[in-house]
Amino acid sequence: MEHSFWISLIIFGVTFGLIISEKVHRTVIGLFGAITMVVVGMMGKFYTPEQALGAIDFNTIGLLMGMMVLIAILEDTGAFQYLGIYTAKKTKGNPWLLVLALGTLTTLLSLILDNVTTIILIVPVTIIITKILKINPMPVLMAEALLSDTGGVATLVGDPPNIMIGSAANFSFNTFLTHSMPVVIVAWLVTLLVLKFIFRKEMKQKPQNIDELMKMNEKDAITDMPTLKIIVGILCLVVALFFLHSSLHIAPSTVALIGASLALLLISPRKDPQKIFAKIELSVLVFFASLFVIVGGLEHAGVLEHVANILVGGAADNMVLTAIIVLWTSATLSALVDNIPFTVAMIPVIAHLQSQGVDVNLLWWALVFGVGFGGNGSPIGSTANVIVVSKSEQTDSPITFKKWLKSGTATMIVTCIVATIAILLFHDFLGAPVA
Repeated sequence: MEHSFWISLIIFGVTFGLIISEKVHRTVIGLFGAITMVVVGMMGKFYTPEQALGAIDFNTIGLLMGMMVLIAILEDTGAFQYLGIYTAKKTKGNPWLLVLALGTLTTLLSLILDNVTTIILIVPVTIIITKILKINPMPVLMAEALLSDTGGVATLVGDPPNIMIGSAANFSFNTFLTHSMPVVIVAWLVTLLVLKFIFRKEMKQKPQNIDELMKMNEKDAITDMPTLKIIVGILCLVVALFFLHSSLHIAPSTVALIGASLALLLISPRKDPQKIFAKIELSVLVFFASLFVIVGGLEHAGVLEHVANILVGGAADNMVLTAIIVLWTSATLSALVDNIPFTVAMIPVIAHLQSQGVDVNLLWWALVFGVGFGGNGSPIGSTANVIVVSKSEQTDSPITFKKWLKSGTATMIVTCIVATIAILLFHDFLGAPVA
């Protein structure tokens, strides 16, 4: 067992290191690491292909896939561009109102849709609007990224780590609304205050060409109204089922796949849906599955049990302090690397504590807040951040690493302070068993 312990740990460490280095694409090295773990596990007789298959959380994979299909269909209708132009016109070019309006729009979309897709579709519209008004786009782009990451923590489907944690902890869609959303609302408002203070000089800019903005017709952005009506109706059904899935005893992944299959049936009943499926991020799904397999190898080699035993002493003595440590450790590491690998590694550790009889609900929420808010800490903390930085290079005010740290790190710190206060004040509620 000691031999398998160190071998599995080395495989995990090398894979994780290469993911962080970004010298090899994360999906490529993730898949290679997963296969290596299985092959070595078979040779060392501590991990079998059947166990590796069982380690994959298909609830997470199914939920992601279902939502990806719905978003792929919605994307082609021009709905995002419509919302962006309409919202910008309501601000009449006021820089602060633009930050507030587009930041709020991005947040609301991120509550249900994938953050990355939301950012990809909203940011180009934002750049066009700021160019017309001849104002600095950086405050608006930063607000969209930071508020999207912060708002996504509020719901089960708002952020990939939430999907994984919710599946592992058996948290329903409604559980996130009652436990996570109140904390996120406070953190979101605090983020706005931080942004207004940091970008106070930029907010004093006087916009130009307001008439040109007001002449933009948001209706021209809609390219397929019939499809839009259908997909909006299906999304309303999906959201309703998310609210009811616990009482109906339907898994969130089933809800998402019901929506996806219904959308395909109504929108593309006779056509080959390959065009839609081509937009599904298969590399993301393979990456998730690979990480589950790798962490499964650690579990069967006894590594996670060892880590849990180290953690259980502190948890038994002071659960609140342990939760705060998990929160800040998760946030710090999620700022340095993508939060997904860290989440996948932490879930079995907390799950093992739960199997030992430790009441770990408070630790689950600490992990949710840590990996969610921590992603704001650096440009590489989340995929959405990377996209915003890349798109900003098309403007006259590109977002540099230094500029990001000025507002992003401050946002991470204040939102984590909000979460820490929530844990200190409401640990009994957050730590109580969820019905």
